[in-house]
Amino acid sequence: MPAHDRTVPQASLSVFDAVTIMVGLVVGIGIFRTPSIVAANVESELAFIGVWVAGGIVTLIGALCYAELSAAHPHAGGEYHFLSRAYGKPMAVLFGWARASVIQTGAIAGVAFVLGDYAARIFPLGAHGPALYAGLAIVVFTGINVAGTLQSKTLQVVITMVEIGAVVAIIAFGLFGSPGSAPEVEALAPGSAAIGMAMIFVLLTYGGWNEAAYLTGELKDAPRNIARVLVLGTVVLTALYVLTNIALLSILGLDGLRASEAVAADMMGLVAGPPGALIVSLAIVVAAVSTLNATIFTGGRVYFAMARDLTLMPRIGEWDERGSNPANGLIAQGIVALALVGMGAATRNGFQAMVDYTAPVFWGFLLLTGIAVFVLRLREPKRVLPYKVPLYPLTPILFCLTCAYMLHASLAYTGVSALIGLAVLAAGLPLLFFRRTGEKGHSKSSPARTAVTAPD
Repeated sequence: MPAHDRTVPQASLSVFDAVTIMVGLVVGIGIFRTPSIVAANVESELAFIGVWVAGGIVTLIGALCYAELSAAHPHAGGEYHFLSRAYGKPMAVLFGWARASVIQTGAIAGVAFVLGDYAARIFPLGAHGPALYAGLAIVVFTGINVAGTLQSKTLQVVITMVEIGAVVAIIAFGLFGSPGSAPEVEALAPGSAAIGMAMIFVLLTYGGWNEAAYLTGELKDAPRNIARVLVLGTVVLTALYVLTNIALLSILGLDGLRASEAVAADMMGLVAGPPGALIVSLAIVVAAVSTLNATIFTGGRVYFAMARDLTLMPRIGEWDERGSNPANGLIAQGIVALALVGMGAATRNGFQAMVDYTAPVFWGFLLLTGIAVFVLRLREPKRVLPYKVPLYPLTPILFCLTCAYMLHASLAYTGVSALIGLAVLAAGLPLLFFRRTGEKGHSKSSPARTAVTAPD
């Protein structure tokens, strides 16, 4: 392949590959940690299962909207590209800043805390063990990516199978096993019985489905296949999540879920004893490692993208030929993520603090992406759409209303960390004065093409 083509994404991913990557990214983030927080914010078992079903429906509606955008505008820049076409480059640059400073780095810190919670069950390191494991994991996997050891498509498939295997084991033991002698659990009333708060964590657990938009630059026949990827991936995720939570609920009960910090390990400990808890904890650590590595990999490209579109930070916009990666961007990302781990460690629950930090910014930009469906249809009425969202305009209206409600809920029911996230977003506004003009920032190796690409 000619040297000038090396940074241009190649159409090499099948529908199965893309669905596997999508499921792998999503499953490893929250299902092993959020059920206890969700249980603490609902009043009944029916409501607990209901919010997981509702989360799947909301995700499917969003996936259908993203399918239209991705099919009409296939691009490795994903949402960066959609927002740029709909609202102009300044909005895209602000979104890039949001991903670099809040959304992606917050996700890295959050996944690292999940890894730390389960690693601390295997090898305890004291009260701050989860945070120590989280920080160490970020350092190690940032270093691996800087060195140029990138995640391959085959490895991603294997690790995803491990993740799904752990989930299937939980489902099987929960639905068909019988608990041993469960310890007495004090009945806990939900802290605020806030469905909005519960949905924040449910949709966080489904979060990552939108990352499929970044695969369109490498998906075979993307205009035709991206809708299949998003719909199939969402159906698989919804089935796994609903069945998993039914299984957890059947063994631990609602009060047991509320009291647990590591729901999968506690459930397996009851039905299969300490060996079962250890095995599932190891599997979850592997799953978290996979998600953490993939999130660090894609996130580094965001910093590279930002630097290429700005006159500031030219060193971060350099591509390291030795490691074939944006090494300086990866290092900058690691520093920000470590700072967020430090912030999370100072709170009662580091994982929840990261969710609070990212939620308002995430839902705000997801709302703008939903509105982009209308904007681009109005702006380009003659464009032939390879895929049209069903029941237009009702479907995107429902998606936008959901995003608006979640934006409200993420401000009304979260803590100080949410305000910090918004403040960090606002701090990026001066960057708009340093935007590059013309095509200099959009060469063949431009951020729009290389900002967030999937592992090869």
